Amino acid sequence: MLLVDFRDLQRGPVETVGTVLPEDEALQGLGLGLTQPLEIRGKLQTMADGEIYWRGAISGEIRGICGRCLIEVTRPVKAEVDALFSTDPEAADDPGVYLLAARATHVDLRPVVREEVALTVPAYLLCKENCAGLCPRCGADLNQGPCECAAAEARL
Repeated sequence: MLLVDFRDLQRGPVETVGTVLPEDEALQGLGLGLTQPLEIRGKLQTMADGEIYWRGAISGEIRGICGRCLIEVTRPVKAEVDALFSTDPEAADDPGVYLLAARATHVDLRPVVREEVALTVPAYLLCKENCAGLCPRCGADLNQGPCECAAAEARL
């Protein structure tokens, strides 16, 4: 449940458990390469002055290409989230606050999930931190050892 009705919050904290599918419109344009739906868990609760606080966790897995050697890579996605929602228009300038419409009836957690995942997933995937990449001359995978170009240069 990633869309929570305010009436449910009036009864107390609400457990939020749900999934966001790779094709969900909330993730469109991010180019994540998710291999499975994102799993979302957390608790949403009302705070003072009409603010709503969500503490949650996001987990999943992405697939992409190593930016150095071009092999396929999968990496876990894990994010711990603390988000504050507010109906106060003055909070609009605070980048740490998600603004709710004055007449909102629900809290939608998907924008928070989108932002947190976009910040968590590296823009440049690597198969390993010390990936040697490809030889710029012959294209050999230098993780497998020196290429023929290196041997030819050594003979000169």
